[in-house]
Amino acid sequence: MSSAIQLINPQSEVLRRGQALQINITGAMGLQDVLKSNLGPKGTIKMLVDGSNNIKLTKDGKVLLSEMQIQNPTAVMIARAATAQDDIAGDGTTSVVLLVGELLKQAERYISEGLHPRVITDGFELAKKESLKFLEEFKQTPKIDRELLVSVARTSLRTKLQQNVADTLTEAVVDAVMAIHRDDQPIDLHMVEIMKMQHRIENDSKLVRGLVLDHGARHPDMPKRVEDAHILILNVSLEYEKTEINSGFFYNSSEQREKLVESERKFVDEKLKKIVELKNTVCDGNKKGFVIINQKGIDPLSLDVLAKNGIMALRRAKRRNMERLQLICGGTATNSVDGLTPDILGYAGLIYEHTLGEEKYTFVEEVKDPRSVTILIKGPNQHSIAQINDAVRDGLRAVKNTIEDDGVIPGAGAFQVALSSHLTKFKESVKGRAKMGVQAFSDALLIIPKTLARNGGFDPQDVIVMLQDEHADGHVVGIDLKTGEALDPVTEGIWDNYRVLRHQLHSCSVIASNLLLVDEMMRAGRSSLKSENVGPN
Repeated sequence: MSSAIQLINPQSEVLRRGQALQINITGAMGLQDVLKSNLGPKGTIKMLVDGSNNIKLTKDGKVLLSEMQIQNPTAVMIARAATAQDDIAGDGTTSVVLLVGELLKQAERYISEGLHPRVITDGFELAKKESLKFLEEFKQTPKIDRELLVSVARTSLRTKLQQNVADTLTEAVVDAVMAIHRDDQPIDLHMVEIMKMQHRIENDSKLVRGLVLDHGARHPDMPKRVEDAHILILNVSLEYEKTEINSGFFYNSSEQREKLVESERKFVDEKLKKIVELKNTVCDGNKKGFVIINQKGIDPLSLDVLAKNGIMALRRAKRRNMERLQLICGGTATNSVDGLTPDILGYAGLIYEHTLGEEKYTFVEEVKDPRSVTILIKGPNQHSIAQINDAVRDGLRAVKNTIEDDGVIPGAGAFQVALSSHLTKFKESVKGRAKMGVQAFSDALLIIPKTLARNGGFDPQDVIVMLQDEHADGHVVGIDLKTGEALDPVTEGIWDNYRVLRHQLHSCSVIASNLLLVDEMMRAGRSSLKSENVGPN
């Protein structure tokens, strides 16, 4: 029977029920196979090569799905939903892809025996509601202290990086979030600046309790290191600017020209005079330094004047750094040099310039109470720096989520094993054929511990049976990826984020249900006019 759409558009391509469902399942399982080997701390790394032969090494699901070219429409839909998971919760991208693929795979078993997809999706909906209830019960609310946050960050980072690099960054990530966290205020991760420096090795990455600027002073005679410094944060142009009105001046002697140049400079010199007077006021009779960080330009003559007065000056600082400077050093950013007073100045114990090849970096450190900090990522090449950068962002989100959720979930596959067992019992209370959908959901959840075991080099079936036996004895159990035995994730400090799992359960069942209910696929968009013969007959 020809489809109704073909009567309207004879050029459309149509796939009917059996074919459409098969293509959806194949697409989901194909994407699952690509990402399966990346899951967990023992997962492998993918190499992405773009059109201009730039290489990116990563095992972060979000980066893979964003950068890969995916043609299959089903796989594109799953990839978009999985990257949305990362945007909302900060992690769990790979798990969403695995769960969607496995839900469709389990559903196919029942559909091939004649069960209608609607019955299975009804079962998925019941299982999802019960899963979210069970998640609330399974959630643990220990005291949110530094030790717990370190465990959460370590769990997150070890799935993205080598163990020694992850452990180096763990404390830096936790301390960064704790520095910017204020009670009763939302955590703004934009206040953690991530600065990259191609220098030394990955293990030299560290937290700077201050700010790192990616440029230095622009005058050779300016001090390169200032201790006990007053900081003037300016948004004032200290260079001669042309007038907005196009005007010309005529002179007929060199004296007149000198006067003209002098009057042009006078305007800028007045501003410099006020800045130097403020410096003399606060630094007179002591050894304190004086630093200017300006968002606008400073011309060479002005730099010369400032250098002669022993002032270190940085020009054209980024706007986001100007906002952070006030949170780090105190003080107030000012848009005018009129009425400068000592109380608008910030303070830093140490400001120094670091030269790396042709690049210059300025470090602002030893501040009193930083409300913004910098994570300095070091590495020998761009690949490792990019990989660490992606991992640090996920680590920061994991720590932030833990503080905001006020609770955590035992990791290492423990939640999936417990939920699968719970849903198998719940199935008995479900009336009708929807219980098959609940059973499919229960079986699909085990893909997470199975994949963790497979990536660790262990037999998935043996591991699952062992975990289910331990769980039946009333223990919370996860998989130990070093030995392949069962472990208690609570005592080992392996924690997952509550909101990541909540969003994961919700999104994977919705996507899988939508894909199962597709009974016809049509490529029936409007064709481009350029390809048609639109000329006169």
